[in-house]
Amino acid sequence: MKNDDEILSKVPEVTLGFWVIKILATTLGETGGDSVTMTWLHADAHPHNGGYLIGTAMFLAVFVSAVIAQILAKKFTPWIYWLAIVASTTVGTAMADLFDRSLGIGYTGGSSILLACVLCSLAVWYFILGSINVQTVTTPKVEIFYWVTITFSQTLGTALGDWMADSTGLGYDGGVLVFCAGLVLLAALYYCTTISRVFLFWAAFILTRPLGATVGDFLDKPTSHGGLALSRPLASVVILALMVVLISVLPQRPGRHPGSSAAAQAQ
Repeated sequence: MKNDDEILSKVPEVTLGFWVIKILATTLGETGGDSVTMTWLHADAHPHNGGYLIGTAMFLAVFVSAVIAQILAKKFTPWIYWLAIVASTTVGTAMADLFDRSLGIGYTGGSSILLACVLCSLAVWYFILGSINVQTVTTPKVEIFYWVTITFSQTLGTALGDWMADSTGLGYDGGVLVFCAGLVLLAALYYCTTISRVFLFWAAFILTRPLGATVGDFLDKPTSHGGLALSRPLASVVILALMVVLISVLPQRPGRHPGSSAAAQAQ
């Protein structure tokens, strides 16, 4: 019979390797999303030609399929999980560009709306299930909340990254420095304070998305816009290859349900 201390989450243990792969995944989401919507569908030159809408529909189909596979899986499976994360970043990129550019909401308006969506998703999740700790992701119901929240956070990250780079005048390199500084601050709070680890996790999870988005833009945007003008498809392939190597090499362990230790000690 299975003991409570053997309850494992459907998401990976949060380690330094997790964050490195997460940042690569968000960067891949930006370059990969731009490869389809901008390079192949030419949505950047013609924002009202339906390119962003088509790209969003394509990535959404992949994302939904990956999430269904993740939910149906009996245990944490690294390749399925990270496929769903990458798919969420690409659909987030396309959706943010659709809202900000094709619909004309703008970076500030889009970021504000999406931040409200993230906070509402977390609030409803907490109200219904009593916890937003990602290590409680052990049932389909919790997984649905998890992936809905992630989708909003990934989309918010794209809009926030674009807003930081374009609207504030900092540029892509300046945006990267700001988001890196934010993550360093969160790390310091983690090691030096007793602030809620759940809060710090979600803050870092959200912040890594605009960091990846800004790095992706820095790699593939024209030099006239402050980028390196690298090939979007080529950059995507290189980042994907690096992700595959890290997932293969770094330990990929499922997280443990936060109630496991207490339950085990009570036995």
